[in-house]
Amino acid sequence: MALVLHAGNANKNGYKALIAAEFSGVNVGLVKDFEMGVSNKTPEFLKMNPIGKVPVLETADGPVFESNAIARYVTRLKADNPLYGSSLIEYALVEQWIDFATLEIDANILRWFIPRIGFAVYLPPAEEAAISSLKRALTALNTHLASNTYLVGHSVTLADIIMICNLTLGFNRLLTKSFTSEFPHVERYFWTLVNQPNFRKILGEVKQAESVPAVQSKKPSQPKEPAKKEAKKEVKKEPAKPKLEEAAQEEEAPKPKAKNPLDLLPPSKMILDEWKRLYSNTKTNFREVAVKGFWDMYDPEGYSLWFCDYKYNDENTVSFVTLNKVGGFLQRMDLARKYAFGKMLVIGSDPPFKVKGLWLFRGQEVPQFIIDECYDMELYDWHKVDITDEDQKERVNQMIEDQEPFEGEALLDAKCFK
Repeated sequence: MALVLHAGNANKNGYKALIAAEFSGVNVGLVKDFEMGVSNKTPEFLKMNPIGKVPVLETADGPVFESNAIARYVTRLKADNPLYGSSLIEYALVEQWIDFATLEIDANILRWFIPRIGFAVYLPPAEEAAISSLKRALTALNTHLASNTYLVGHSVTLADIIMICNLTLGFNRLLTKSFTSEFPHVERYFWTLVNQPNFRKILGEVKQAESVPAVQSKKPSQPKEPAKKEAKKEVKKEPAKPKLEEAAQEEEAPKPKAKNPLDLLPPSKMILDEWKRLYSNTKTNFREVAVKGFWDMYDPEGYSLWFCDYKYNDENTVSFVTLNKVGGFLQRMDLARKYAFGKMLVIGSDPPFKVKGLWLFRGQEVPQFIIDECYDMELYDWHKVDITDEDQKERVNQMIEDQEPFEGEALLDAKCFK
């Protein structure tokens, strides 16, 4: 019998076997009209995988489940398949990178993504830990790819196929350009492979996420009050609405998406993107070009400047943890990119390190939607800049240009949100 893969046509775990099949010349058919939540709950499917997870590969010798096992099976159908390398050590390295792609890349992408889309409880510290672990993994991958085109040897292996499939979810849904730009060799590797014919045939055109999904918070259900016996007698009830109708109403309630209040403000003479371009393109004479240009563009009626100071600097005793903390904050600020520009300084040559920032926001207050969505905001004290005070204005200048020393101390790092 022909090999049949039971999975949806957009399942990144199903892609692994399908891409391996393209490289190996193996015919794998995708089952027609697969519907997640329906097809995988049928008695026939549960015989193949008792817990109902996808994908499952149907073979003449019986079913195989778990996506990496399926991809390995398809690869081994071709004798001496180069997808497994050309020597014992290459075989071991392929297996090594498959484990790395699964345990370090995929696991941390899912730990970040699943709570954001409402499929698990969203806990900010857990998200921060997931992002930190993912960055550590991507740093290691970036270092390896600095001197290697592929993970193992000089051509695509099964390790690359599984790594790319796992990264595809991240690039599609979470990893914005501002995030991945820290890992240029990973970027080069990813975009090179997804555009190879055997990958592109299965993945189609891959587009990078423009923002991190907003947290889909679920309201806790209200405890029901015990019914009073007296009320049981003759309380007229309206006919119960069908459950589907209730669910539809719940879904439809948030549909009329209100405009962001910042979009309703009077037009400003300051074009934020022009300032961001000037900042990015100024390489020399920064004070004379970029800083002067900022004040020429600045519109105090349409925008406001804010200093922020981290409240718990005494906890910043480990440099890389402090840097990850700031990086996570900037990542979660993606939702404000249209309305904000920021500089975050990590100050000090010895712990505890101080974290201070300067932010430009549309409007005259720190936008409420940012306070509501980005939990980091409450970790900082916020002070509006008085631009008539020359000392405060000079402090703004120093923070924009990353002046060192800053307030008498060395800079450990300076990060920009733009």
